[in-house]
Amino acid sequence: MKKLLIIDDEKNIRYGLKTMIEREFPSIYTITMASNGAEGFDIYETDGADIIITDIRMPVMDGITLLERLSSATRGEKSPAVLILSGYDDFEYAKSAIRYRVKDYLLKPIRRDELFEILKCIDKEQEEQNLSARQQEQEAEHFRRELRSSRLRGLLMQQEVQLEREQQESLDDLGVPFTVGVLNYYCNDGTRMKPGDVQGLVERLMGPLEKCFSEITTDWDGKLVLLGTRKQDFIELSRQAEAKEIMGLSIGISSEGTSLADLRSCYKEACRALQYTFVYPQVNLLNYADVSQERSNSPLPKEEIRKLLNMLGTEREKEMKHLLAEIFQTEHLKALDLSYLESVGQNINELVLDEVFRVHGEASVEVLKLYRTVGNMYNYRHFHDYYRALENLLLSVSDYIVGVRSAHTEHADMEEALNYIETNYARPLNMAMVSNHVSLNYSYFSEAFKAYTGENFVIYLKKVRIRHAKELLAQGCSKLAGVSEKVGFENSKQFARVFKELEGISPGDYRAKIVSRDLS
Repeated sequence: MKKLLIIDDEKNIRYGLKTMIEREFPSIYTITMASNGAEGFDIYETDGADIIITDIRMPVMDGITLLERLSSATRGEKSPAVLILSGYDDFEYAKSAIRYRVKDYLLKPIRRDELFEILKCIDKEQEEQNLSARQQEQEAEHFRRELRSSRLRGLLMQQEVQLEREQQESLDDLGVPFTVGVLNYYCNDGTRMKPGDVQGLVERLMGPLEKCFSEITTDWDGKLVLLGTRKQDFIELSRQAEAKEIMGLSIGISSEGTSLADLRSCYKEACRALQYTFVYPQVNLLNYADVSQERSNSPLPKEEIRKLLNMLGTEREKEMKHLLAEIFQTEHLKALDLSYLESVGQNINELVLDEVFRVHGEASVEVLKLYRTVGNMYNYRHFHDYYRALENLLLSVSDYIVGVRSAHTEHADMEEALNYIETNYARPLNMAMVSNHVSLNYSYFSEAFKAYTGENFVIYLKKVRIRHAKELLAQGCSKLAGVSEKVGFENSKQFARVFKELEGISPGDYRAKIVSRDLS
């Protein structure tokens, strides 16, 4: 409830105002009263007030003196809203209070509707001021948190930990010992959830994060980073996610840090622990201490990787799958050091896939899109997801190479077919003769020929023959029957029909047109 203070030396006015206001605004105001300015000021200093209604002329301390005292007492603080009561003769005197930012004036006798309207306006204005103040405080708090988070993030990313004074002062209250946790969430379609959404998910499981974790930030790679003084909180988060069957959440936690200087190393430990969830599909939380023991790190199998490259395009799918499993040592996966898997993946990218596209050119959009994703195995939540995608990519690339080689062979076959037609167009030629010449199946040749030339065999042969006929006519060959025979038509009638069909005029008219042009 708001505090309202009524100050007037006339008892009837004090109680009359109190009664009117309480009746009009029930349960809105807590009202106190004073008979003069001095008494009213004492009440204000003791209990405060949101609104003060005061008379001007009063014994002991008048209203103007009260305003002066209030102005001095509230300098730099939130001031109460003041409403002046005055008689008609005092109105000019009351206006001198304007320098004290009085909200309004009421002439006696007081009109109820006017008083109520002013109180409503004051309430509305104060609510707006309170809302603005709350928003400003929220913005300031958000800025403070962002600044602290930014300084913490900068400290995590530093290669060498040298604390700047602002970092030290901002993070002096960091609880120790602490554990760093790094969190990721992979959706069913393989995409990673944004850190803000991951934070929302964790809060639904654990409640407000500030209750369990002392610091909340994100790293440069878009992962959520939490600092907690109790490792048990991370374990409880893992348990809650498992109970709710939230399978996409992965958590890596560090060993305990005891000072700000440990933040960077603890963060790196948590990141590495998170990466190891890559080879443990049934585990959503890993402690760095559990994965840091000595692991198998075999020499890189470069000879096998080169063999994999040579197998692409040979249609030896089963052998290629077996070789890929050998290269990654899939039977001993959980005993391997991650650096071995990372190195193998990188070398397959560089020595196999990059080499394929360098030699054979760019593949289809779908293959290239898959290639960009497979290029980083941590684009996948678990190794088996990455492995399936890589295997699928290698098979697609192998098919691509087969297609490229087939296209080159087919191109050579079609060029030979066109050369054969150009040499033998005057003979009784048909598609069976040409397809036999290039040793291709009749039906396949028909489709391939049309795809290569854009025309079926019969139309293409007609155009070749008419092209040569036009050359003979232009050279002055007089007999149309002779031209027809020389370019391979059965008779002059068929020749004339095909010529007009393709050129729009008869052979005779074409010859006359050529002669006329030469004479002119």
